[in-house]
Amino acid sequence: MAAHLVYVTAPSLAEAESLARLAVEGRLAACANILPGMRSLYWWQGALESAEEVVLLLKTSEALVPALTKALTEAHSYDCPCVVALPIVQGNPDFLRWIEAETAPR
Repeated sequence: MAAHLVYVTAPSLAEAESLARLAVEGRLAACANILPGMRSLYWWQGALESAEEVVLLLKTSEALVPALTKALTEAHSYDCPCVVALPIVQGNPDFLRWIEAETAPR
């Protein structure tokens, strides 16, 4: 089992929590961390934008990344939300097994 960390940005704490609940309650992720207070600078439709955002970090299995990405993208308020998955190459074996157990089919 390969665990992944999914990085998502959201426009508000309320939306980040809603997306986190969607992922964790739906067993698409074992855990969600919500980090408020991020400032983003980015290009959007030809203009340099600046915005306050909230970071959402989700831990999941590699097999669930496509379904999690789809669910988050459909539920997100942004036209083109940041939803990216990064492989976890090493870590606490007990924690990685926990991610696997919590995201396994029930």
